[in-house]
Amino acid sequence: MEQSRIRNFCIIAHIDHGKSTLADRMLELTGTIPPREMAEQVLDQMDLERERGITIKATAVRMTYRADDGRAYELNLIDTPGHVDFTYEVSRALAACEGAMLVVDASQGIQAQTLANVYMALEHDLAIVPVINKIDLPNAEPERVADEMTEVIGFPREEMIFASAKEGVGTTEVLEAVVRRVPAPGGDPDAPLRALIFDSKYDPYKGVIAYVRVVDGELRAGQRLRLMATGRALEPLEVGFFRPTFAPGERLGTGEVGYVASGLKTVRECRVGDTITVEGAKTTPLPGYLPAKPMVFAGLYPANADDYELLRDALEKLQLNDAALHYEPESSLALGPGFRCGFLGLLHMDIVQERLEREYGLDLLATSPSVEYRVLKTDGAEMAVDSPAELPSPQETAEIREPWMNVSIIAPDRYIGATMDLVTGRRGEFVKMDYLDHGPSVREGERRVTLEYRLPLSEMLVDFYDQLKSRSQGYASMDYSFDDYRPARLVKVEVLVNQHPVDALSVIVPAEKALAYGRAAVERLRRLIPRQLFEVPLQAAIGGRVIARETVRAMRKNVLAKCYGGDVTRKRKLLEKQREGKKRMKRVGNVDIPQEAFMALLRLEK
Repeated sequence: MEQSRIRNFCIIAHIDHGKSTLADRMLELTGTIPPREMAEQVLDQMDLERERGITIKATAVRMTYRADDGRAYELNLIDTPGHVDFTYEVSRALAACEGAMLVVDASQGIQAQTLANVYMALEHDLAIVPVINKIDLPNAEPERVADEMTEVIGFPREEMIFASAKEGVGTTEVLEAVVRRVPAPGGDPDAPLRALIFDSKYDPYKGVIAYVRVVDGELRAGQRLRLMATGRALEPLEVGFFRPTFAPGERLGTGEVGYVASGLKTVRECRVGDTITVEGAKTTPLPGYLPAKPMVFAGLYPANADDYELLRDALEKLQLNDAALHYEPESSLALGPGFRCGFLGLLHMDIVQERLEREYGLDLLATSPSVEYRVLKTDGAEMAVDSPAELPSPQETAEIREPWMNVSIIAPDRYIGATMDLVTGRRGEFVKMDYLDHGPSVREGERRVTLEYRLPLSEMLVDFYDQLKSRSQGYASMDYSFDDYRPARLVKVEVLVNQHPVDALSVIVPAEKALAYGRAAVERLRRLIPRQLFEVPLQAAIGGRVIARETVRAMRKNVLAKCYGGDVTRKRKLLEKQREGKKRMKRVGNVDIPQEAFMALLRLEK
């Protein structure tokens, strides 16, 4: 295909605005997938994506479209996730494209993630095609949403396309707009090969499969290639493109998107953001990607300690497919060897844990999530702490700083009070408030407003998003970004089970909430830890001071059941023997803590 007839674009939108359904209609119209193989959300290839109804991984596909001018065009589409936790996937997709299709729900209008994605696309200097989707819904207001997009973002009215992906309305207009408005890719076809790896996965037969965008030159099967960052030479087993399954081909030209089956079995040697070139060529590497900064940290441990090596291999292979995942080995006295993992958010953590369990057959325990604190010690040294177990003692600590976030919430104005109450109850600071709707046609209470706050990340970790949705009846949306680190009065609350501290249950909380948290934690654990044959004390402590205690009562075996009458001294002797046995058992007995206990501490009422 001529370079002038190639179009590389991605679909960006807030979650559940119809990106994947619109991609389905484009695949149908271009005949990329035969009708008998067509399914709903065909680009959502993971079972987890279909079950949850969300896109988790960016997916590429090549379409051939004959436009109104009679010429055939090659359209390379990347479908991206919409949830804020997967923004890193979106940013990588944007870097591999010249255009972006912005999809907005005609019933919901502009949401927080819509604005965040638009700003990212503008930073990458992409041509944006605005599409107002779901115009077939009974409560759709396409004209109001069009006015909103003109006022807030500045799109000309004549550039907007009204569509219904479900009904197939407007799909042709969308493809024509992509052909007309998205520029052809740049790059020199005569220069030495330079191809950017924007994603990758591991295949047990083909090794590491790199998803590439060819920037200069051409990539042919059988060439000797080299990875510029690691210096590793390779001879590809297969070169091809996406349909959306792997379709082998002979070559990838300048500006095209496809894949290279490297045959490498060591996943560390092929990384996202690396540049592929021809062996012996003298050229400079492409800029690549900034590494993702993890926001949430948690420990992942195998339920069976013998599975530690399997977990390490699984994390290596998963990191190849999910570049935002970070991990390093750690060991816990209670749970044995495991890994401290960094995630972009709580949903990301949940998805990673579920993928490890499903795709690699592991049984895992996850500890309470934490954020990264900066600790200034009394000797002047500064250290980063992402696990409560690493926090120095109060005598060695001069100051603890915690991360704060810039939070943007968009909601109808009738929910302003409930939203403000939620954020201020989580130590939030108000920044500003702007109205998005200014027209006289907007009904009372339906005028949408943007609320901007600064909020500690630790307060957003668990149920903040759920509470926001609950208090706004599902109408509010949220986006957030890192602001800075601020000093705070924080303490470590340790939980002792049978007088032994369980480091995996320790948490860092504000000093004023420590007493209430400690009481709630031991009360919740008392209900969750199974009763043993001996009494189990549960204690919450700050430093050496116990602030709360509960006791899991012992199960009592009826040792007198075999006595039919007889002297009371016989019964007393049996009871004394039982009491001595329980004392001895308490000294040497182990208490198994179920996974629900770790997760239950997250759900404690704020």
